[in-house]
Amino acid sequence: MNYINQIKEATQFIRNLYSEPVNIGIILGTGLGKLGEQIQVDIEIDYSEIPHFPVSTVESHSGKLIFGKIGSKKVMAMKGRFHYYEGYTMQEVTFPVRVMKMLGVSNLLVSNACGGLNPSQHVGEVMIIQDHIDLFPENPLRGKHIEELGIRFPDMSDAYSPRLIELAEKIAVEQQFMFHTGVYAGVQGPNLETPAEYKYLRTIGADAVGMSTVPEVIVARQMNLEVFGISAITDLGVEGKIKKVTIAEVLEAAAMAEPIMAKIMAELIKRM
Repeated sequence: MNYINQIKEATQFIRNLYSEPVNIGIILGTGLGKLGEQIQVDIEIDYSEIPHFPVSTVESHSGKLIFGKIGSKKVMAMKGRFHYYEGYTMQEVTFPVRVMKMLGVSNLLVSNACGGLNPSQHVGEVMIIQDHIDLFPENPLRGKHIEELGIRFPDMSDAYSPRLIELAEKIAVEQQFMFHTGVYAGVQGPNLETPAEYKYLRTIGADAVGMSTVPEVIVARQMNLEVFGISAITDLGVEGKIKKVTIAEVLEAAAMAEPIMAKIMAELIKRM
């Protein structure tokens, strides 16, 4: 079965279980699954039940598609995402975003855990993503062009919605949250970076580095979804502050940032 038919089959399977219109999609990243608790859940679907859907192999990603409400807004949320380093193709990594579009989603909100590169950042803080640098060895749009999925050469000059960034910043100021804005560099992983690599990333203009988000955003923009991205700073790649870090410490730092991210995301959705 070809890719577009796989997307349609997965979409129809979900529609058979949940037929209500949804226009906001959320991707919940590493250690940030509790953001899903903001949702008044109508239905949860295990990824393993959905035809052609990948299954997350990362311990902090639970692997459920959630449908429900935040305030008066209908949302669907991925509790756990897929990464290129897990061995999936870029088409598989971004498959759920394609399905979201087919289900009627027009706004995509993405969260992740990242390493901070800007000296002003601290572990447990959040960064609103203004732009990204794509350092993955593969692009999700590479290969035979499927016109039904969007244009061949999507413009990325406003990959992250200026409107939603401004609204999120306003919410953060109102709530008196400490926050940063900056550029997210997407890399393959799964190893963390060397000190020289951190220095290189900072030199080319990155404020944070992570192993996700960029492929999903590229696909979302190809399909004209309006995108908002936010990162939890879980470790530091700043010269003089680099130390060995474990996944447990990453999850602990993500949990520190999670209440702020949850509040910003929930308020953003309510005001959209």
